[in-house]
Amino acid sequence: MANEQEIKYLVPGLERGLQLLLSFSEQHRELTFSEMHRLVDMPKATAYRVVQTLEHMGFIQRNPRSNTFSLGMNVLRLGFEYIASLDVAQVGQPVIEQLRDNSQCSSHLAIRDGRDIIYVARVSAAGARVNQVSIGTRLPVHCTSLGRMLLTDLSRAEFEQLFPDAQLPGNTPGQPRDREALWQMVQQDKARGYVVGESFYRHGISSIVWPVYDRSGRVAAVVSILVPSEEVPQTDRERLQNEVRMAAEKISGFLGYLAKAS
Repeated sequence: MANEQEIKYLVPGLERGLQLLLSFSEQHRELTFSEMHRLVDMPKATAYRVVQTLEHMGFIQRNPRSNTFSLGMNVLRLGFEYIASLDVAQVGQPVIEQLRDNSQCSSHLAIRDGRDIIYVARVSAAGARVNQVSIGTRLPVHCTSLGRMLLTDLSRAEFEQLFPDAQLPGNTPGQPRDREALWQMVQQDKARGYVVGESFYRHGISSIVWPVYDRSGRVAAVVSILVPSEEVPQTDRERLQNEVRMAAEKISGFLGYLAKAS
C-alpha cells in the first residue's frame, strides 16, 4: 500500500526523460529517434517532446550529419560534479585496492596536514609481515617519502613558513635535520615527479610514491606502495612505478584534474 502511495507522487515526464537517458549505453552510444522510441515504452508524440526537452537542456546532443543523438555535456557534468564532491579517500579506496592486487604490495593514500602526513586509506598485501599503519596515523612530513612528495606543492615562502627554523624538528637517526637539505631533496623529487624511498623512513622497507592532483592542479594527496626490501628490485622497478603512476592518475582524474598534454 505504501508503494502505491509513493507511485502517486511520481512525475511522469521526469520518469520518461530518465528512461530515455538510460537507453544510452556502451552498446548504444548513438541512437536515432526511432531507436530511442523503440527502446522506451512511451507514445511517439511524448518521446518526441522528451527528446526536444533533453536536447534543449544539453542532456543529449544531435549529430546533424547522421541525425542521431548521443549523451550531452550536461550528463557528463552531473557525473563529474558528483565525483568531485567525494573526498580523496572515497574515490581512492577502490583504486588502491586494485593497486594492491596488481602490485602485490600494501598500498596507501595520504594527505598533508601542516607538518604531518595523515593516512586516509590503506590496504594490506596478502601475507604482509611489515607493521602496517592505521587510517588516521600521523607521521612527520619531513621524515617520510610520502611527506617529501606532498611538500613538492609548496613555494619556497610556504616551505619556510612551514619550517621556520634552519634545523628540522626531531632527532630520528638517518632523517634530514637541515631545512635547506630537505628543500633541495624536495625540489629533486618535484623535478622527477615521483619518489622512490629506499630505507628512507625505516631500514629494510622501500616505497614508491606518486602525487595525486586536484582540479586546480595542486597536490591533494599521494599514493604509495610498500615494498618489503632494502631496495626496490630492479626487475620489478619499472612495472611497480607504472602501477603506482596509473593509480595516482586515475584518482587525479576522479578529482577533476586534467593532465596537460606533453
